[in-house]
Amino acid sequence: MSGASDLQFLVTRKFSARGPWFYVGECLIWLLLFSIAAFELLPICWLFSTSLRAAKDTYRLPPDFLPTAWHWSNYLAVLTSTKVNFVLFFFNSLKLALIAVGAQLLTCSLAAYAFSRLRFPGRDFIFLLFLASMMIPGQVTVIPRFVIIRTFGLIDTHWALILPGLTSAFGVFMLRQHFLSLPSELADAAKVDGAGFFRTYWQIMLPLVGPGLSTLGVFTFLASWNSFFEPMLFLRDWNLYTLPFGLVMLAGLHEEGSQPQILAGVMMSILPLLVVFLLAQSFVIKGVTVTGLKR
Repeated sequence: MSGASDLQFLVTRKFSARGPWFYVGECLIWLLLFSIAAFELLPICWLFSTSLRAAKDTYRLPPDFLPTAWHWSNYLAVLTSTKVNFVLFFFNSLKLALIAVGAQLLTCSLAAYAFSRLRFPGRDFIFLLFLASMMIPGQVTVIPRFVIIRTFGLIDTHWALILPGLTSAFGVFMLRQHFLSLPSELADAAKVDGAGFFRTYWQIMLPLVGPGLSTLGVFTFLASWNSFFEPMLFLRDWNLYTLPFGLVMLAGLHEEGSQPQILAGVMMSILPLLVVFLLAQSFVIKGVTVTGLKR
């Protein structure tokens, strides 16, 4: 009985020490955060609602937030459309995105570990060149990239999209910051135990930068999945097109496509992005936080 009374006394004392205004402030903060989240989710809810409308109800004024009739056939029409092979384009985008993620996680982590832990002549200068390349707009390198890809005979192949995305200066910079945040004593202890550079990188240092790898993976997946300009520039074969290009084709040359069906395609195209981000959101927050730190 004394234990229960002591617990009640501690709870009462804690509440009285903080005061009621503390809890009022907490409620207001949660209310503000909920309002911001609802405001951010409103466009997605409207997108989903419009994708289930009849075509004639798309531009009704005043608009209704919920459709008068739920037309799930819009999704089926997109999947079975003869104008756009949605399933094929979906898997083309998924294949390119997964290859880009895997390649960048490997190449960027190797380069980042070298720039952060190894000492070799010109290391800082080479890293400065990496950073300088991030300041060059992508539009400036379009013609040189096209000429190089055409010279190697890679036009109208997925290699034209895969090879330029095997690594990135941003990924090297971000993972380098993560490696710098780790204690150098870990690598020193591994060296004393007889581990070489690659074994130290692979078995000791790499598992500790999991948040950074997750963040880079999400960013790379988003960039590859949403890429439209490069597929339009390098691809001609219908069977190689990606999903963003397919959504434009679904809209039609003169925007004559059905708006609910177009938005149904958009809704299906953003579902993988939502799943990827929801699964990795905690790692993304940690990764972005650590990126600005340096031991």
